[in-house]
Amino acid sequence: MKLKTLALAAIAAAIGFGMTAPVSAETLTVGAYPANPPWENKKEDGSFEGFEVDLVNEIAKRMGADVDMQDLGFQALFAATSSGRIDLAISSITITNDRLQNQSFTQGYYDSDLALVSNKDSGVKSMADMKGKPIGAISTSTGEAWIKENADAMSFGDYKGYNTQQDLLLDTQNGRVAGAVGDIAGFQFAFQQMPQMEVVERIGTGDRFAIMMAKGSPMLEKVNAAITEIKQDGTMAALHKKWLGADADPETATVKVMEIPQAQ
Repeated sequence: MKLKTLALAAIAAAIGFGMTAPVSAETLTVGAYPANPPWENKKEDGSFEGFEVDLVNEIAKRMGADVDMQDLGFQALFAATSSGRIDLAISSITITNDRLQNQSFTQGYYDSDLALVSNKDSGVKSMADMKGKPIGAISTSTGEAWIKENADAMSFGDYKGYNTQQDLLLDTQNGRVAGAVGDIAGFQFAFQQMPQMEVVERIGTGDRFAIMMAKGSPMLEKVNAAITEIKQDGTMAALHKKWLGADADPETATVKVMEIPQAQ
């Protein structure tokens, strides 16, 4: 008998004895913090949506795998990858050398930079235009730290701290402060509902978001290769446009293929 005929006969025999054929696709168990838009957010029906949710679904599709999303607190993600409870962790997780000692990360796919933003009619078109003008940020944020570190060099005017991003952006839009500094992704997401606001200048931090996995995970190379493909064919840039409402900067990790980060 031909091999194909033998294979068919074996399957028929298995069915005849009540056996179930094995499922060929593997399942990627993915942990995510459930309230982190635009990266991930849990909807009323229990399903997840967001930039990184679309990303892991695209990775799974290219690997021929299914996705099982797990609702976890942010800190719980680290123990869950280490213990093998989940295969992948997402939630705008920054690659750091300390984390690389105990976890593996794929290449970065988003540069977690700060930005100076302002009302389009404010006349602020560069950081230099903020000289002597009031500036704001969310209190205790990295934006506030950056302003305080650079206040003398940039000759900013008065600084005002805010408890929420909404209050910060409303005051910036209304001219109570000339500009605001904070996380660029959060600003771009908010500006989809605030067309009068714009990013004036990107402030590089060197931080990047990536998918976290158990140290030495056997899936790392496959997942990373899928991310490379997703960047090269423009899918990653399309996700950036979809979720952040802005084109991806061609000089960032959203477009550029990166190396798998290694602990130092």
